[in-house]
Amino acid sequence: MARSNRERLKVGISIGDLNGIGAEVVFKTFMDPRMFEICTPVVYGSSRALNAYRKQLGFQEINLHVVKDASKLNAKRINVVETGEERVQLALGEPSKETGAMAFASLKKATEDLAVNHTDVLVTAPINKDTIRSEEFQFPGHTEYLANYANEEHPLMILVHDNLRVGVATGHIPVKKVAETLTIDLLVKKLEVFNKSLIQDFGIDRPKLAVLGLNPHAGDNGVIGDEEKEIIIPAMKKAQELNIFTFGPFPADGFFGSGAYKKYDGVLGMYHDQGLVPFKSISFDAGVNYTAGLPIVRTSPDHGTGYNIAGKGIASESSFRNAIYLASDVYANRKLHKEMSANPLIIEAKREKKR
Repeated sequence: MARSNRERLKVGISIGDLNGIGAEVVFKTFMDPRMFEICTPVVYGSSRALNAYRKQLGFQEINLHVVKDASKLNAKRINVVETGEERVQLALGEPSKETGAMAFASLKKATEDLAVNHTDVLVTAPINKDTIRSEEFQFPGHTEYLANYANEEHPLMILVHDNLRVGVATGHIPVKKVAETLTIDLLVKKLEVFNKSLIQDFGIDRPKLAVLGLNPHAGDNGVIGDEEKEIIIPAMKKAQELNIFTFGPFPADGFFGSGAYKKYDGVLGMYHDQGLVPFKSISFDAGVNYTAGLPIVRTSPDHGTGYNIAGKGIASESSFRNAIYLASDVYANRKLHKEMSANPLIIEAKREKKR
């Protein structure tokens, strides 16, 4: 996947739970020297703990460049910005409050540096949502933390692999709360965020959005549930009044198996597993989690901490590598969209070229 026409970005990397596979997939990604032509990695964490992890997995070819801050980077090394959690003891495969605290310190510092343009984009390694919790971190996950930091009310989790893009209207909430959380206004806002992201972040002109129903068979015209008639369809009509092209609502069970998703630029599911289960069935180990609706670019691999394989050297870096590729592409697309929006002649020239 060539990225030679992209500027080299400073990629901030929060290290996630160090007892999981996060550091392993970071190291494996940058064992390929071509990755340094795409970006300069800036990992936030403890160089002492990272070196212990590196030695435990036998990654002798990895060289870490320790810096006080992100202003003095080595473009050919994995740069490490210390976050103060120096004495964490590794116990690969085992959750711990110590590595949870390091995960938060890493995320906090990486976010702060991104906010002041010390880095260009953020790629987050997986966290343990239990061990990271503290008085400072009372969020269900990365998405909600970053949205709160940026003061954005409606972030949208989008899982991405090639032309498959699946968003979810409700994120990390219990299933029993999904129906009561869904409203017309919420769905319209999520569709607006999705549509805007497809245009500015993915470079798609006039995107087509498929919408899934909440109930089996999309409610069967109210026989199995009325959320489609009372919430989803009215929201789609309002979105269409905003020039957002929506289709559905489709029964979720057959939509992916039949390949219908290939006809659309994006798919909006109603809740977490409705979107993520089929996505990961199609694209596991290659997909990327992207947070739309934020002023910054943040991506993440689509897998978790992987405690069951931590320290065995078998974790795949494909998803993490793709997260860097996607962050690079989105950053470039946003820059291009800003330039095009400032000069309508560029937009017209692009359309003429398509004709």
